[in-house]
Amino acid sequence: MFNSNLPESELLKALLEPLLEDFNYWFDRSAKLLETEEIPFLSDEDQSDLLARVKQAQQEVGAAKALFQATGGQVGIETAALMPWHTLLAESWQVSVRFRSLQLARPGK
Repeated sequence: MFNSNLPESELLKALLEPLLEDFNYWFDRSAKLLETEEIPFLSDEDQSDLLARVKQAQQEVGAAKALFQATGGQVGIETAALMPWHTLLAESWQVSVRFRSLQLARPGK
């Protein structure tokens, strides 16, 4: 649990830094899946579109992280900017879960 007596900048750093790391991690995993696997329930166009959106989000998260670090944790991120990333991650997770389920269901695996 976070100490509510922390100065605002320390609280921001304690919350935002790990969140940005999580976004980086999950977007990286999503990009690797979409780049290396043929997802049978997505058209080539849909898979390319999802990959492009993931890569765009990776760049946005990277820019936010760089700005956050360059300012010593003094800059926050609006919730409105975080929500599209969260929504995209949820979409990517659904694709991943469905893809993994199909792999497990295949005979001989």
